[in-house]
Formats: sequence, structure tokens, C-alpha cells
Amino acid sequence: MSGTLTGTGALVRLALRRDRVRLPMWTAVFTAVAASSAAATAAIYPAAGDQQSATDSINSVPALVALYGPVYEPTLGATSVFKLTAFGAALIALLMIFTAVRHTRAEEEAGRRELLGSAVVGRFAGLAAAVVVTSVSSVVIGLFSGAGLAVAGLPVAGSLAFGLGWAGSGLVFGGLAALTAQLTKSARAASGLAVVALFVAYFLRAVGDSAGPRWLSWASPIGWTQQVRPFAGDVWWILALPLLVAAALVVVAVAAARARDLDAGLLPDRPGPAHAGRSLTGAWGLVWRLNRANLAAWLAGYVLLGLILGGLAGNVGKMLDSAGARALIAALGGEQAMEDAFLAAEFSMAAVITSAYAITVLVRFRSEERALRVEPLLATALDRRRLLTGYLLLAAGAPVVLLTSLGVTAGLAYGVRLGTPGTEVARLAGAGLAQLPAVWVLAGLAAALFGLLARAVAFAWVALTTFLLLGEFGTLLKLDRWVLDLSPFTHSPKLPGPAVQAAPLLWLTTLGVVLLAAGVAAFRRRDVTG
Repeated sequence: MSGTLTGTGALVRLALRRDRVRLPMWTAVFTAVAASSAAATAAIYPAAGDQQSATDSINSVPALVALYGPVYEPTLGATSVFKLTAFGAALIALLMIFTAVRHTRAEEEAGRRELLGSAVVGRFAGLAAAVVVTSVSSVVIGLFSGAGLAVAGLPVAGSLAFGLGWAGSGLVFGGLAALTAQLTKSARAASGLAVVALFVAYFLRAVGDSAGPRWLSWASPIGWTQQVRPFAGDVWWILALPLLVAAALVVVAVAAARARDLDAGLLPDRPGPAHAGRSLTGAWGLVWRLNRANLAAWLAGYVLLGLILGGLAGNVGKMLDSAGARALIAALGGEQAMEDAFLAAEFSMAAVITSAYAITVLVRFRSEERALRVEPLLATALDRRRLLTGYLLLAAGAPVVLLTSLGVTAGLAYGVRLGTPGTEVARLAGAGLAQLPAVWVLAGLAAALFGLLARAVAFAWVALTTFLLLGEFGTLLKLDRWVLDLSPFTHSPKLPGPAVQAAPLLWLTTLGVVLLAAGVAAFRRRDVTG
């Protein structure tokens, strides 16, 4: 077995070098968010009575509990991290999924693993290196984030419990991604399987926390992060669960790696048709063929999310018994009625998620270019502007479908409760479409970065994360208005609700179109790289 791990140390160093910007940047972001949240919460809820009131308000809103989890005790620490515990654990899990797949299946798909294997590198060295990198990264992010809470003035024990809970989530899903990388032949499919599992885990936790039965939350690795209960008792033994599950996943991944051939997956590939259809005769047909399965998965998720949000919205008003809870939900979504405020808050978050989809479209184009599949296409009569335009049509057009489906299904579920499904479908579909201009700005930014320099498209993720943090914590941190206005989501209308101001939507749409056009113009002039 030791011979099969030969070269693991060298591959770990190589992976850390490749991620020398990415991982430290995310560590700094998570640490800063944790510390700033603690500091801001201490300023807002300085007294024990304030913390008790906040706890009562949060726990009385099932929608909030479903999104973020409950506050287990009315302490400053528990109040500070209630929005971070589950949501942050999911983000760290997502980061570790992509990191593990990047250093396993993606290396095989690109042919680099076979090249390394011809040297003095053991069979399982690549898998072992990926596990080491994701495990160390998870623990480092967790410890630094916990240290940020402690520096902000929270108890050290609770801060450590919080950080290790985050680390446990990264360990589990890093191990899961190491396994899915052995099951499929493509990095995209491996990441997709692991991300679906992450969505299921978050959904189980949300249902278990808000509606029951409670064992559903215990069935979720994201739920374990909450059950550690930092600043609310610090249940340390829970941390053994992610350790055991992560170890088991790695063992299964090694067994799966032993049972398969290099560049193959355990799951059989579905044979394609013998002849290409007429739809593949153009650039748009190719783009659609490469991305249709991914879009279908996103669309199914949005339909399910819309039904859930519509059902929850119908119960918000009935389940709020305190004036503090009503003020809280109103502050999250605007000044309109509580049900509309809840829907407006969720539609705003959906805009951020939809922007992530738009960015992934351009990232997929970057992957095609890096795999040397774009250059042969451009060697034919296909113009590079037409090829990029096909991806941009998908990046700008698919969000229309996603947000419309979200609004329609939410309106249907909400309208059936009110007895006016037709009215609510039209109203909430419009509310979803009102988020499009901000999404187009992010799509345009990704296009412009990709057009200037292929690898620069990764900075679109940095921009999206920054805008998300501004929306989540900008007001809490009392940032200047001009800082908050840097985010395009700040200018999106809070719908359903008051009348819409057309000017911000027009400006955002114009900016998105300009950025998209700039991306096409820049792509015409740069070299196609591998």
C-alpha cells in the first residue's frame, strides 16, 4: 500500500501551489465574516434582554429557522452565529467539493494524471493528496474563523466549537467529492453529484429544524454543525460524527479507485446516438447540448424551491406572535406586508444564486478552452463571436427561465392558499423577473473578464461573494451607503411590494449589455489558450 502512495507529498505541494491564491482568499473571507458578524451583533444586542428578544423573534419565524437554523440559547454568541452556522457550513462544503474534484477527476479528464502516473507516482497518490488538501483546508478555515470570533470578544470554547463544526462539514463533503470523482468519468458530473447531495443535506436540515420530524436534522451533516451548539452548551461529542463519516467516505473512495481503470468511472457511460442531430450544426446547438442537463437540474431545483417558498409564505403571518418577530421579517424584505416581505427577501437571495448559474456558464466555456476543444472549432468557418455569443445567450437567457419558474411556482403555491392563484402567479412571476437586471450585470462582468483573460473569469466569483456579503452584513456593519451601492443587488426592487422604480432597472440592464458586448469585443482580440 505504501508504494501506491509514492509522491503524495509532492502532489500536495503542487495542489497547494495551484490554490495558493484561492484557498487563502476564502480563508480570509470566512474569518472576516465571522469576526464582523460577532462585532456587529454585540453592538446591536448588548444586553441579555435584547438577546432574549432576538432569540424569541428568530425562533418564532419558521421560514428563518428553515433558512438558517434556530437559536438554541439567548446568548450573544448564539445570536451572532445563527445566520452563519448552517449557511457557512454549506459554503465551506461547496468549496471543498470543488477543491477535491479539481485535484482528482479534473486532473484525469485533462490527461495530467496519466502523465504523472508514468513517473514515480503511486496509484492512489493523487486521491490521497486531494484528501489531505481538503482536510487541512477545512480545519484551517474552521480554526481561523473560530479565532475571528474569539478576537471579536466571544468565549474561546464556543468559538472553537463553531470553527470545528465548520471544519467537520468540509471534511464530510470533501470525502464525498473524493468518492463521486471515482464514480463518474467527468469532473462536471462528479461535482454535480456531490452538490446534489449537499442540497439534499441542507433541505433535510431545513425541514427537520422548521417543521419536523427532528431526526431529519440529525440525518444531515449540515445539521451536525448546528447540533454542536456553539455558545449554547458546546456539545463536543457531535464532532466525532463528521470525522467518522469522512473517514468512511475516504475508505470507500479508495476501494472504488482500486476497482476502476484510469480515466474511467464506476458508473457506466450512456452511449450517444450514432449520428449528430440537426441541432448540432451551429454554435448555439453545441452550447445547448453541452449545458442542457445542467440547466434541467437547476430548473428542477427552482420549481421545488418556488413551491416551498409559496407554501411557507402563506403561514408567515399566522405564526408570528410577537411584535419583534414582525419587525424582523419586515426588515429583511422591505416595508410591505409580512408575507410579501418574506417573499421579497427570498427572491433577492434567488437573484444571487441565479447569478452563480450565469457565471458557471462562462466557467464552462473556460473549461472547454482549457481542454483544447475550442481551438479546433475556431479553425473551421465558425466565428469566435458566434461561439461566445451562444454562451452569452445561455448566461443571459437561462436566468429568465429560472426566475420565471420560481415566481410561477411560488405564486401557484401561495395563490392556492389565498384562493387567487392566477393573480399571485402573475404578481410573483413579475417579482422574479425584476431581479434579472442585477443577474445580467454579473453575467456581463464574467463575460468581460473572460474576454480579457480566460483565467480572470474566476474573479467573477470574488465579485459575487463580495456583493453577497454586502447584502447580508452591510447594514449590520453600518457601512456607508456608497459601499452598499456597489452591489447591483442593492438596486433591485424588493418585490412583491411597492411600485417599481424603472430607472435603476434600466441602468442595470444597460450596464449588463455593455459588459456583455465588451466581453465579445475583448474575446475577438485575445489568444485562445489551453
